[in-house]
Amino acid sequence: MTSRYPVTAYALCNALGATTAEVIASLRAGRSGLRPCQLDVPFTAKTGAVPGPLEAPPSSLALWDTRLARIALRSLDELAPRIDAARSRWGRDRIAVILGTSTAGIEETERAWGARKRTGSLPPAYDWDRQHACHALLEVVRARTGLRGPGFIVSTACSSSGKAFAAAHRLLDAGACDAVLVGGVDSLCQTTLRGFHSLELLSEGPCRPFAADRKGISIGEGCALALLERSGEAAAALLGEGETSDAHHMTAPHPEGTGARAAMEQALARAGLRAEQVDHIDAHGTGTVLNDAAEGRAIRELWGDRVPVVSTKGYTGHLLGAAGATEALFSVVAIEQGWIPASLGAEPVDARLGIWVATSLLQRRCRVVLSNSFAFGGSNVSLAFGAAA
Repeated sequence: MTSRYPVTAYALCNALGATTAEVIASLRAGRSGLRPCQLDVPFTAKTGAVPGPLEAPPSSLALWDTRLARIALRSLDELAPRIDAARSRWGRDRIAVILGTSTAGIEETERAWGARKRTGSLPPAYDWDRQHACHALLEVVRARTGLRGPGFIVSTACSSSGKAFAAAHRLLDAGACDAVLVGGVDSLCQTTLRGFHSLELLSEGPCRPFAADRKGISIGEGCALALLERSGEAAAALLGEGETSDAHHMTAPHPEGTGARAAMEQALARAGLRAEQVDHIDAHGTGTVLNDAAEGRAIRELWGDRVPVVSTKGYTGHLLGAAGATEALFSVVAIEQGWIPASLGAEPVDARLGIWVATSLLQRRCRVVLSNSFAFGGSNVSLAFGAAA
């Protein structure tokens, strides 16, 4: 037996737009949200920042005020009516909150440390526990929604929010809840940009996943939230997940893509699907030489060049802890609306990959889509989404 949990509502904000409608419209139009980095760093980079001013949280959450919290609240407020409806249906104690983040509140700590260097002391309003710690995000979301089911944060770098979906699937299977508010949030910060630059993985221009002359990643920020429910009207459902660990290297993927392949195979098996039923793969596709080669090999071994593969990081940048959830929802959009975005910046495609990288928008019925997220340390997750009916 396979478990199918409908995605009954979702919300997105990232460099493509402040609302879900804006994000999807920009994705369909092939518009990149990557712009020159506005943070004070000693190198050139393009980043994907959430556009426009971010509204401060209500006074009840003022002590938790961070850029991360403001980004989360923007999408949370858009989703609020659907959350209220789910709470009325299932009860607040039966809705879990599972969120992924990689950087958490590091950006706020960087600002506080900068103030300390200038003035000799941390800002009076700075509170590590409420502003930096991973659990602070969970507290903000639960306070805003009133949800009281199981709740936790997943922080496994770039696979974080993909793994949050996997955890949500297991909680529903176990009967621990009847719905899950699931997703991921991350904000731009100096630590991430400087860290990737020190590893020589950061591209000066917009990242170009799967391109023959790709130079590295671009970093972005954003939020992606979804409601998974035991039942309900929806265009798409979460069918299964696969999770593996390379145990190969702290930062490099296994060169043969063995962990990536195993994660995809597990997702298919968990969903009761065959490889030939997959209509589209939303790839992790960071734009680094090693990642794209390893993921490309794993996809080629299972599908050859028969299935269109896309990375959307050329639009948003790499959203780190929010990447998995964002790309999972782009997979839902493909099923719901019947189109696959172009893999922006992929031309000329690296012919050595041996896979079908879609370089223009495809009008294509998608019944099954796989969404991949891979992270430092060889942490891999693949999610299988399918048409709900």
